[in-house]
Amino acid sequence: MEFSELIKTAKVENVLLSGPGVPAVKGTLCITSHHLLLSSQPGGDGEQGTVELWLLIRNVDAVEKRFASSSGTITLKCKDLRVLQLEIPGMEECLNIASSIEALSSVESVMMMYPFFYRPHSMKLEQGWHLYLPHHYYQQVVAETSAWRLSSVNRDFATCSTYPSAIIVPAIVDDEALRKIARFRQGGRFPVLSYYHKKNQTVMLRSGQPLMGPNKKRCQEDELLLKAALCGRVRGFVIDTRSAQAAKQARMTGGGSEPKAAYLGWKRLHRPLERGRPLQESFMKLVEACNDPSLGMDRWLSKLESSKWLSHVKAALSTACLAAQCMEREEACVLVHGAEGTDTTLLVTALAQVILDPDCRTLVGFQHLLEREWIQAGHPFHLRCAHSAYSHARLKQEAPVFLLFLDCVGQLGRQFPFSLEFSERLLLALFENSYASAYGTFLCNSEKERSLCKVKETTHSLWSWLNQPNQQKEYLNPLYSYNALVIWPSVEPQSLQLWQGLFLQWIRSSQYLDEAWAEIQRLVEGSKTPRTNGAAHSQRLLPH
Repeated sequence: MEFSELIKTAKVENVLLSGPGVPAVKGTLCITSHHLLLSSQPGGDGEQGTVELWLLIRNVDAVEKRFASSSGTITLKCKDLRVLQLEIPGMEECLNIASSIEALSSVESVMMMYPFFYRPHSMKLEQGWHLYLPHHYYQQVVAETSAWRLSSVNRDFATCSTYPSAIIVPAIVDDEALRKIARFRQGGRFPVLSYYHKKNQTVMLRSGQPLMGPNKKRCQEDELLLKAALCGRVRGFVIDTRSAQAAKQARMTGGGSEPKAAYLGWKRLHRPLERGRPLQESFMKLVEACNDPSLGMDRWLSKLESSKWLSHVKAALSTACLAAQCMEREEACVLVHGAEGTDTTLLVTALAQVILDPDCRTLVGFQHLLEREWIQAGHPFHLRCAHSAYSHARLKQEAPVFLLFLDCVGQLGRQFPFSLEFSERLLLALFENSYASAYGTFLCNSEKERSLCKVKETTHSLWSWLNQPNQQKEYLNPLYSYNALVIWPSVEPQSLQLWQGLFLQWIRSSQYLDEAWAEIQRLVEGSKTPRTNGAAHSQRLLPH
């Protein structure tokens, strides 16, 4: 396939672009393989000079058309929640532009996406990809305790297609046993170490559900692994992110949960977390409510509640706190899983680490956590982030689980404003890049797929860009002060807030808030020259 085959009209003059928070711009609209570019006509009579607006076409979630007698209006609803309008003279040109955008934004081939074509002069391809390899963390754990070992049983991804090549397991469990356990767990996701809590030497593991089925099958190797994970402790907790009823129903179709009789010392706790379609619909309802300017106070509060988004935030934080409490206060080991172990499981293990570990609350440590617990751990970004809140084509695999994680981290940042080294801007950048990006970090569904597509050899890493000194400064929290303590968030309804920086960022101006933060940073740094925030705001308006 050639991109040129999908572009019916490449250039149109006198196009007017407008949208909330964006000054109307009239000029020449061009469509390239991956971008929509509008270049304003040269200024005159007191008007501003030439302005260029760039939009990554992959960022377009939905295209809506409306026609008049001799022109048409195209509404672009974007994955980063922007809504832009293009007024195009000529009905044929309008139809061609809409058709071209629809075709280019829905290209399914991963290797045809923009990261494989993006070549900035300031970065080299190899930069960033080796910054946060999971086995570096695992080697630190092995150095701390002889009870765990690094295994290369999955070096060719044959044992588990969604695990990385290096994993860490109890030292007494050999690789042949791991292969047997993989056949007993959903998707081959046998229990592996997620986090080692140095303070009291407890561990958190994650896995897929056991495939017990209606006949209550057992796997002695699996039972041995979880017994070994206790390291002589009296008890551990299995946190199942499904309801007890859902786990029971799963057993009838081949899945199930760990029975107490077979897994001595392990107590099962059910903490149901929504995923899939219910979570996606909640996201859609919230965005719809935020975009409706006609709502009065009562109606707005009603719509906010009926979206149930903050209820999902509360449930995720509560479950992560439970996992953290089991390790910190009960000094017990924890195993987290739902069904596949690629969604709500990672949500809980990653959040629990932010709560427990001050290193995960630093800019570098947080990136390391994302790489280890989301990207390398097999969260299917390509499926889950195929569409955002606007698309009319709904696929059952879509779900904003990673966005829910970012929202929960934002809640922690608001409740503990001095304890996170990074700011809301980092969370916004991660949200935007997980749905549409110039970088290969969030491409594909697993490390195996990224290896097959040669992502690390042929695309740039997001971490390389974020860690450039001029960029890194944009994402730091000027109020940060290292806090070695566990941060226990309040999950009371009064304590949880709508993430206005995301859900309202294109609806209302953040100029004064941005200026206030710039002044805070100036005061903290003792700089004489205040940093203007217009450039930072423009970067959000005009992504690569």
